[in-house]
Amino acid sequence: MAAPSQASLLLQKQLKDLSRNPVDGFSAGLVDDSNIFEWSVTIIGPPDTLYDGGYFIAIMSFPQNYPNSPPTVRFTSEMWHPNVYPDGRVCISILHAPGDDPNGYELASERWTPVHTVCNFSIV
Repeated sequence: MAAPSQASLLLQKQLKDLSRNPVDGFSAGLVDDSNIFEWSVTIIGPPDTLYDGGYFIAIMSFPQNYPNSPPTVRFTSEMWHPNVYPDGRVCISILHAPGDDPNGYELASERWTPVHTVCNFSIV
């Protein structure tokens, strides 16, 4: 049996931290207990927003080289948001690869960095 990777150890720690210190309106668990790289997340729409009372489910998929590269996020429940494509994929700066934007639209500081964690996501 292979030793756990640094990415899998970090993801286990972050999932455990979330269960010990929950974030209001956000919960996460594994899609499949045998795969730490794919999480099911639930986001409750924040009060006093268009999403108030909404219950939104998404899948976060983490790359093998996490945290050096960002996860992808895809809503599986119906969601309308300007940063969510019709197929549920989320497009926000924090989920874009680190470094300079080849299109010049984003500052490097707005993009993914390895210090980000799951708790940094504020989609709705």
